[in-house]
Amino acid sequence: MSLAAAATSGFIVFLLSVQVIQGQNGWGVTYSPTKICAVKGSTVEIHCSYTYPSRIYGRQITVEKTFWFTKMYQYQPLDLTTDPQYSGRVQYDCDKIRNNCTLRITDLRESDSAQYKFRFTTSQPNAYTGSPGVTLSVTGLQVSRYSYGLKCQSSCVPDRPSFIWYKNGQKIQAEASSSYYYLGNYNYKDSYSCAVKGYDDFPSPPTCADVQTCNRVTYTDRNICAFKGSSVDISCTYSSYKNHVESKFWFSPERKDQWQNPSQPEDLSKDSQFAGRVQVIDTERGRSTLRITDLRESDSAEYHFKFTTPSFEWRSSLPGTTLTVTALQVQVTRITVGQSVTEAELKCHSSCSPAGRLSYVWFNNKVKITGVETSSYKARFGLSDNVSCAIKGLKEFPSPSVYAPKLPSVSVSPSAEIVEGSSVTLTCSSDANPAAKYTWYKKTVNPRPLSEGPQLVFSSIQSSDSGQYYCTAENKLGRRTSNDFTMDVKYAPRVPSVSVNPSGKIMEGSSVTLTCSSDANPAAKKTWYMENQKVLQGSDGVYQFMSISSEDRGKYYCTSENQHGRINSSSIFIDVQYAPKLPSVSVSPSAEIVEGSSVNLTCSSDANPAANYTWYKEDEDSPKASGQIFTITDVRAEHSGNYYCEAKNSRGRHNSTFNPIIVSRSMKSVAAGSITAIFLAIIFVLAFLFIRRKRSWKQTPEPRQRPDDNAQANMGAVYDIPPAPRQTTPSEQQDDLCYASVSFSKNQEDPLYSNVRPNQPNRHREEEEDEDDVEYSVVNFKSAGAATESIQEEPAEDSSVLYSTVLKKPRV
Repeated sequence: MSLAAAATSGFIVFLLSVQVIQGQNGWGVTYSPTKICAVKGSTVEIHCSYTYPSRIYGRQITVEKTFWFTKMYQYQPLDLTTDPQYSGRVQYDCDKIRNNCTLRITDLRESDSAQYKFRFTTSQPNAYTGSPGVTLSVTGLQVSRYSYGLKCQSSCVPDRPSFIWYKNGQKIQAEASSSYYYLGNYNYKDSYSCAVKGYDDFPSPPTCADVQTCNRVTYTDRNICAFKGSSVDISCTYSSYKNHVESKFWFSPERKDQWQNPSQPEDLSKDSQFAGRVQVIDTERGRSTLRITDLRESDSAEYHFKFTTPSFEWRSSLPGTTLTVTALQVQVTRITVGQSVTEAELKCHSSCSPAGRLSYVWFNNKVKITGVETSSYKARFGLSDNVSCAIKGLKEFPSPSVYAPKLPSVSVSPSAEIVEGSSVTLTCSSDANPAAKYTWYKKTVNPRPLSEGPQLVFSSIQSSDSGQYYCTAENKLGRRTSNDFTMDVKYAPRVPSVSVNPSGKIMEGSSVTLTCSSDANPAAKKTWYMENQKVLQGSDGVYQFMSISSEDRGKYYCTSENQHGRINSSSIFIDVQYAPKLPSVSVSPSAEIVEGSSVNLTCSSDANPAANYTWYKEDEDSPKASGQIFTITDVRAEHSGNYYCEAKNSRGRHNSTFNPIIVSRSMKSVAAGSITAIFLAIIFVLAFLFIRRKRSWKQTPEPRQRPDDNAQANMGAVYDIPPAPRQTTPSEQQDDLCYASVSFSKNQEDPLYSNVRPNQPNRHREEEEDEDDVEYSVVNFKSAGAATESIQEEPAEDSSVLYSTVLKKPRV
């Protein structure tokens, strides 16, 4: 891999070889590559793959942990991710399915030069380490003199990369600077540095071009890491070509005041934030040391040295010394966890790698734990314990305490009323160090985790989400559970369900209860309607008939309503059953019932269920007919009588009142009898008139009156009434008139009158001038078996009266 290609991809590495390390019985690790040379400040990746047997002694093997290491700690490999020297610079990319793992190290330092090994542990317990591992060499750049100029070189730089050159700490803009040869006319008074393009922060140390003494500053350490509260010395060497140094001081270009006026850096000894904490020590010529005491985390910065001579000023753009001030941290490794006590191993560490062996002090609830001075502390910890550590001699700068989570609290957003369909977020929070891991549950008989994380989000909450929720906060020192939080989701009423009690047949007069039920939050107001007419309103939705009647029969429905909505139920039909009411009977035709005709009797009764009808005749036990309509065809006299109907259903029966049927003789019979009677009457009248005529010739006629109405009303006798004398005028020449009244009566003794007037068209005019006497005759025929009774009605008012007028001419 060429350096140019590596630089393009963000790596400056030189891959030397590949090695396969294969163990026995299927165990093995393969590294690619096994030797790597990289330039300081660059990034490197180390790859490996591993194998292991799938089963041992019949037991399934699975990989549980994979990591890289370079050092041993208490006879155990120290995971690079927990090594303070690599803090923030190490990343793993491991795939347990494909059995490979890649180590990535950024911001390489020369101290990173080491042998890196991969280790994995399994479930059995088995562990395997691939040895000897991968050798990484990190080198810096150097400027050396060459016959034609200056050369920028490194043991890890192949081929021809692009370089940046510096003169007296200032970047050279010359075109030749892109080569790793500097061919310009350099000055022997000046110092030169180089860096790989793209990695300006990692230049080579300044080098004099020709002589040993030139204008330059070289920092003893490029990076220093120190604990909060401790002291640090930042040193450099400096020189000036045959010039006396007039002034010198330390400054930090990263401080705020330097940003405002970078051309005039401020001496740190005059900075108020360092007052009483900064001291410059010059123990020998050409060497300066900046000492900072009582370090604070805000002191983390890059520090530079500046000097001036009568003819020169050193103020380099090259990196100075970077100081990192960190506080101690307690790292927790949990061993076992219980309900209220956890056994754990604690380690006091920092991102700094202190030189030499240090002694530590441990505290529990701010009380010193005696007998422990190592960086590790193993013990049983309760939920109320707070543990911290410090470096001996710096007890006033302890690490932050570690402790189990405090009682978690639950908050809801929005805090207003929770309405169905809205977005709701529950947040769980707890004070804990290390930071707690949160898990959400809904309170049930067998609760299961709903989600992990501090927030439980309902994007569109439903009524089914109502209930009690709680969260747990857990870290390696313990686990705590919050109090229950009640989620009360408000929602509009659901479609109401309606029921009827009793659910079977409903009889008039019974007690009936209608119930309307609807799920709603808050509880809904329920209203009952009958045929869109409100009948009851209330919260319980119960409508009761103490004694239901037929008028209550109909369709019912209820509505359910709260402030979030309103909805109707489906309709139910209340069918009230009752015995038949008093039946009514109608007769068709309603006029006189004549013998030989047909008649329909119709019975009607309000009943539920519908009634069955039966017809009876008075004084007869057996029914005459069944059905609502009773039809009598070819009516006879024997059909006369009182009829009634019976209406009957499963709830009872009821009879109608009597309805009389009266049958009159038919017109044909009446007409035949009438004609016979008329002829007999005519003969009788003619004979009578003939006799009277003869007498009238012998006697002088006397005035006579016409029979009165009362005489005609007497149907039991025949009246002979001679006509009154009258004179005939020429204009009133008429034939002699003879009136005969004939009445036929049956059971009802209805009179039948017949008026017969025979026509005599051949009568001579002369005879018309002689007026004959008029005879009136009333004949009453009474049917056999009929009761005799007087007829008081007027003949003209009786439709059964038949008048007959007989015109007779007397003989001369």
